Amino acid sequence: MQVTMAVSGSPLGRLRRGSGPPEVERSGLRTEPEVQAAYELYGGELFGFAYKALDDRQLAEDVVQDTFVRAWRSGRGFDPEQGAMRTWLFAIARNAVVDAVRRRRVREGSDFTSWEAVTESPSGVDSVDRLLERIQLGAALERLSPQHREAVVEVYFGGRTCAELGEELGISASTMRSRLYYGVRALRLILEENGWLAS
Repeated sequence: MQVTMAVSGSPLGRLRRGSGPPEVERSGLRTEPEVQAAYELYGGELFGFAYKALDDRQLAEDVVQDTFVRAWRSGRGFDPEQGAMRTWLFAIARNAVVDAVRRRRVREGSDFTSWEAVTESPSGVDSVDRLLERIQLGAALERLSPQHREAVVEVYFGGRTCAELGEELGISASTMRSRLYYGVRALRLILEENGWLAS
């Protein structure tokens, strides 16, 4: 099975946010057309993720290819009740990046003196995990209402107070605190529902 990789000069695949075609999101990646459809939706994002982690275009392309091969082989492992196809693919890509980093270390002649040294997470994986967490958080924030998302982003990530934001928007600080409370609560439920946060 081979995914057609459109990498000549233009961005890899089409970048789309949200869920993919309903038939792919429900069934997983059991056929080549389903894999191709998922690649067209998420290939560009996965390439960007891998390239940012590895800083090597060829290796990032290999990781994307490997991600879709792994996804196809374990297509029955995808459970739409547990989360979105995009999230599942990013988790597979994260593992493929870790494996690529390990292979690169071996090729470069890194000295492994014990099995523990081979199996421990390579340096740089923490930054990959942080990037994946940001992607997951971004996907969860997209599911909030605009009012709740604005409150969470501006207060928690923008460092603003409820009073400042409320004054700017022409609403009371207590209303803004209420939006923040319900926004954070909804965000936590989304993260737990997708398995991104321990309940």
